[in-house]
Amino acid sequence: MEANKQEMTRDSNFELHAASAAPARYCMITAVRDEEQFIARTMESVLAQTVKPLEWIIVDDGSKDQTGAVITQYAKQNSWIRLVRRKDRGHRSKGGGVEAFLEVFPMICSRDWEYLVNLDGDLTFNADYLEQCFEQFRRMPKLGIGGGTVYVQMGGRWQPEQAPAFHVRGAAKIYRRECWEALGGLWPGLGWDTVDEVKANQLGWTTRSFPDLKLYHHRLSGAMWGAWGFSVMDGEADYAVGYLPLFFGLKCVRHLVKWPIFLRSIGMLYGYLRCIVRQTPRVNDHEFVRYLRAQQLRRLLGLSSIWR
Repeated sequence: MEANKQEMTRDSNFELHAASAAPARYCMITAVRDEEQFIARTMESVLAQTVKPLEWIIVDDGSKDQTGAVITQYAKQNSWIRLVRRKDRGHRSKGGGVEAFLEVFPMICSRDWEYLVNLDGDLTFNADYLEQCFEQFRRMPKLGIGGGTVYVQMGGRWQPEQAPAFHVRGAAKIYRRECWEALGGLWPGLGWDTVDEVKANQLGWTTRSFPDLKLYHHRLSGAMWGAWGFSVMDGEADYAVGYLPLFFGLKCVRHLVKWPIFLRSIGMLYGYLRCIVRQTPRVNDHEFVRYLRAQQLRRLLGLSSIWR
């Protein structure tokens, strides 16, 4: 009897180990527009991964250059890569491709995926990057959204983009399936990559970037909009999300001495006030906004919050 129990325990432990050692099953979506200069390097990074995706849908969101042609060449050689073309709307989406992401999500054919990856088309990373990310998810069962730390080149050196620990850059987000389904989709506009994280925390999940897992962003965030345009969009996003006005005001003050000096803060304030004047639509979820503002107030009071 005792021998049978020991054997059953060994079998159970073996099954658990085998389950944890099995490669993660994930699907990936990438929205691109005029990324001819970078997309091949991103695709090479994915092809080199120790754990390949079940499928990878790349959305060409109205490119005017040879982005689509580059993707087509890779798709011909890899059956799990699929190109979807969207009609050119005449301008780049302010939402960072989230509309394209949401449009093609229902096109995913795989049914047994565990993780969903949103990846920009101008990133490179090590061959074991995704494997290491999924290991973090396995170690933390309540981790709902995660991803590496984005590095940008400044002054000839690669430096990490500064962000709160709970924030995962929209350029490289990984969603655990259970968390994704609990979210019920994404806010389809500016600030979407804040809304999903705050809502995930509101629902009892945790979100975080992994400081030791690096992604190299070959174009500065917002570079295509210029310093002023990107600052204005930042203010618009904070309005759309429902930032506590005091928290937003202090954010503007904090950015006064950051480069470009004064311009960043003035741009954010202009974007925020313009939304008020225009009565721009914002997140219509009172419980979410209440939770976000409560967390921001706790941060201002030095209490524990998602910010720290």
